[in-house]
Amino acid sequence: MLERELKLNVPADFRLPDLSVAGLEVISAPPRHLDAVYYDTVDLRLVRWGCSLLHRTDEGWTVKLPPVEDQDPKARREIRFKGRWDQIPPGAAALVRVYARRAQLQQIARLRTVRRPVKLIDGSGRSLAEVVDEDVSTYGGRGPAGRFREIEIELAEGTDEGLLEGLASRLRTAGAGSATRMSRLARALGTPALQAPDVVVVEPGDEHNAGDVIKAAIARSVLRFVVHMPAVQIGEDTEALHQARVATRRLRSDLRTFGPLLDEGWVTSLRDELRWMGDALGKVRDVDVLMLRLDATSTHLLEADRYPLRVMMTMLQTERERRRRTLLAAVDEDRYLELLDRMVDAANQPRLLSSADRPFREALRELVRAPFELLMQTVLELPDKPTDPDLHRIRIRAKRVRYAAEAVAPLAGKKATRFAKAAARLQDTLGDLQDASVAHAWLSMSAHHHPAVAFTAGQLAGFELARADSARTGWAVAWQELSRDKLRSWM
Repeated sequence: MLERELKLNVPADFRLPDLSVAGLEVISAPPRHLDAVYYDTVDLRLVRWGCSLLHRTDEGWTVKLPPVEDQDPKARREIRFKGRWDQIPPGAAALVRVYARRAQLQQIARLRTVRRPVKLIDGSGRSLAEVVDEDVSTYGGRGPAGRFREIEIELAEGTDEGLLEGLASRLRTAGAGSATRMSRLARALGTPALQAPDVVVVEPGDEHNAGDVIKAAIARSVLRFVVHMPAVQIGEDTEALHQARVATRRLRSDLRTFGPLLDEGWVTSLRDELRWMGDALGKVRDVDVLMLRLDATSTHLLEADRYPLRVMMTMLQTERERRRRTLLAAVDEDRYLELLDRMVDAANQPRLLSSADRPFREALRELVRAPFELLMQTVLELPDKPTDPDLHRIRIRAKRVRYAAEAVAPLAGKKATRFAKAAARLQDTLGDLQDASVAHAWLSMSAHHHPAVAFTAGQLAGFELARADSARTGWAVAWQELSRDKLRSWM
């Protein structure tokens, strides 16, 4: 469930105003008395990440996940579990493992809340929003005993965001304070809960050295991985899986690019573990890509020829579930927890050599030039008619060039950003070739093993061959753009 809400601080003597905005009917419900028990690590890793794990008398166990980047900050994912209040369900513990890592979960606060809800109903009787006056008392936990009030506005699914702002404006006119993203738990625990999470990206400025740029690049990838892994475990969001895989790939690439400024043994060991996790994610992601590709390509088919596609999708879904079980088993291993600790450590204390103290422009531009020069050499050594494996190697090296340019772009400026985008276009063109080749091979196999789908599979395979041919000719244009002297003058 995705929760869209806004919280406002209110004084103890606040009185709820008339909320019948836009002709909506206001219906008050009886007060509800709730007890909630919160769990976290000793150093409050969950709450510092913006996550919470609690048992509430009316709803059982709930995990509230923080928003991820590019997501509405008012939207939070809530996942419910059944179980006794004093025994954390294994599924809930697994979901917050990426935040807690090896640290034990324990009871850290108890909150007693009196909720006075008001529902806003439209003319058809549908509930559009709920405004709740909450009187919260804290006791029995690590924070000081106390009491506070807040107003929570929560929109029903499909309700226009304008209603949220309209209600907030009316409440502020009545004396409500500013909006707050601070959870009730954070208010109850006080200052310790307001500390930064374990991974923070500190964007470097011109005065920073090469080591600061490397540290920021590593932290970005670790942060991306951590915030997307809970959705990977839930399994409903294919984009989360994609982002987690990208995080491992980008981090491995950055460690390689910046390797001359890092301890060699540390880099090698960490890259090996990232490869293990990236492979586990990649095996599931590869099936997602194939399913999305076949679904898109199938729009070229006549309606009468589309039915066998369902058979193919069922085959792929079965394979995906098998690979996903392997991924979840990997996430349940101690090896995964060790990798998480190492990633967080890398984001905070990368093993920099003394040469990383050099100014950014002097040190890092050399390191960006190196993968580009390797890419250029590989292109120049191509035979007149390069094979698909030849072009796949170009794609891999173009991706490394792109990641290197993106890592330094915050300081190198717009020219580096344009260069990275050109590298991404080359990577995407050759990626289309790779995906078309994979799809063609799978369709050939499915046609052989399932004669009932052979005709449709053959048509789809033909479309994939055409896309592969297009990529084989189109990549040269993307390479010419990337290799222009003007585009790489910043290096």
